[in-house]
Amino acid sequence: MDINIQNKVAQWLNGNYDAETVATLKKMQEGNPDDLTDAFYRNLEFGTGGLRGIMGVGTNRMNKYTVGMATQGFANYLKKAFTGEISVAIAHDSRNNARFFAETVANVFAANGIKVFLFESLRPTPELSFTIRYLQCNGGVVLTASHNPKEYSGYKAYWNDGAQLVPPHDSNVIREVENIASIDEVKWSGGEANITLIGNELDEAYRKELLSLSINPEINQQQHDLKIVYTPIHGTGITQVPELLKLYGFDNVTVVNEQATPDGNFPTVVYPNPEEAEAMSLGLKKAKELDADILLGTDPDADRVGVAVKDLKGEWILLNGNQTGVLLFNYIVEARKRNGLAKPNDFIAKTVVTSDLIDVFAAKNNITCYNVLTGFKWIADLIRRKEPEENFICGGEESYGYMIGNNVRDKDAISSVAMICEMAAVARNHGKTLFEELIDIYIRYGYYKESLLSITKKGMKGAEEIADMMRSYRENPPAAINGSPVVTLYDYQLQQIRDIKTGEIKTLDLPKSNVLQFLLADGSKISARPSGTEPKIKFYFSVNAPLQSVADYDKVTAELDEKIQRIIKDMKL
Repeated sequence: MDINIQNKVAQWLNGNYDAETVATLKKMQEGNPDDLTDAFYRNLEFGTGGLRGIMGVGTNRMNKYTVGMATQGFANYLKKAFTGEISVAIAHDSRNNARFFAETVANVFAANGIKVFLFESLRPTPELSFTIRYLQCNGGVVLTASHNPKEYSGYKAYWNDGAQLVPPHDSNVIREVENIASIDEVKWSGGEANITLIGNELDEAYRKELLSLSINPEINQQQHDLKIVYTPIHGTGITQVPELLKLYGFDNVTVVNEQATPDGNFPTVVYPNPEEAEAMSLGLKKAKELDADILLGTDPDADRVGVAVKDLKGEWILLNGNQTGVLLFNYIVEARKRNGLAKPNDFIAKTVVTSDLIDVFAAKNNITCYNVLTGFKWIADLIRRKEPEENFICGGEESYGYMIGNNVRDKDAISSVAMICEMAAVARNHGKTLFEELIDIYIRYGYYKESLLSITKKGMKGAEEIADMMRSYRENPPAAINGSPVVTLYDYQLQQIRDIKTGEIKTLDLPKSNVLQFLLADGSKISARPSGTEPKIKFYFSVNAPLQSVADYDKVTAELDEKIQRIIKDMKL
């Protein structure tokens, strides 16, 4: 075993760690040397979004000690950044140990003299973002691993605008966390009087804010019997979605009982992720049984939403994140125009790997669309920089996250569920389904089809393989893909836009990020991005073609699907 790993294990065996941790370590030494190596070969990195990892003993695991050291570092930075009374809000999702971690975080902040507002029980991540702004806190933390498998937990850090950390605060907090060399530097207890439990008052304020987002409340009342099936997939959505839909006027809502109870073991799914068909299968079964109009599912911390609707043949299909985003953005933009709510300084925002169809219809509707790096913190940062001169109305990303309005600064599946149901009600009021609305958008602006391929590479070796793949693409970009010349290379790490033919380089005015995009002569776009939270590299494919009529939909769909498969084959993925 590597000497550095041996030294770390020795520190844990001989330091001020609890007896259960020490006993687990000794057991691993005797029977699980590979697991021991993986648990200690590195320190769990406090990245720009916080921590995320498998729960367990070790420096590369989520546990009381890694969470406590991260919180001590964050507390140290908050005390340097602000004067006077400092306060934070803390929430957690339904994961195993989430409450324990949340209370650990609360105790460390409180022991550092920081006022803590701790939710009395599980709450959605977007409600935490709202609460930071509502209570005028200096920061916040939510304990969640979003849609990761059950063995994971996570720690997301927030600033006083209710958004996740961006420069310079992200790197400054990281530096403070890295400076915590020992658990003996952590203030574990002694400030319990600084902790205040919060709950119903914030719930009501949050729902009131989300209700104000409704654009066509009178149509919701007319279509109050819209058949809605909803699943929280054992997560926090159950605390807010049913009540908010009732406030929006919908009284025909069925919750999937098998997935209604919060449970960190996620017993009915492999992955608690509404992007996965398997996670939505019980909801689909119920939707078919009831002949529902729409199915919606949220992930454990309720910041992502999956949607299923009936296609032209009356068969249930799952929309991907781009399709839902296109529908939602288009609805909000057009409904605001129709109802006289649009302002000349309105803008929308999306990430660079989200459908370019949104850019197209934004331009046709004379509304500014900004593109930012992957991650909602960059949309929130954009809002902060643009206000009050420009008015943000909605933002989104292809990975099933959307944000509507100004008072939540992270993706919010709670408001998204309500607004998607309103969108379905308005379509129904016009005698249409959401799928028919989507095809109408394709006919007007062009049929853009996207696909995502995730390649998992686990462990230390996997991380090296992913790095090698990106290095190869960056240093030796392909001249052509699927027979179409690569025209432009966007390198977000080098902050360059390179014209492949002329060699001309322009500056890319976005922060550094390890993302590459290949734009082809035929209008296709391929993006490569290592995940910041999982051992994966993700490839995003976007192709497009005109769609003349509804009758051509199946034919053009098949052609675009085949084109994506040819691209994947040509890239040997």
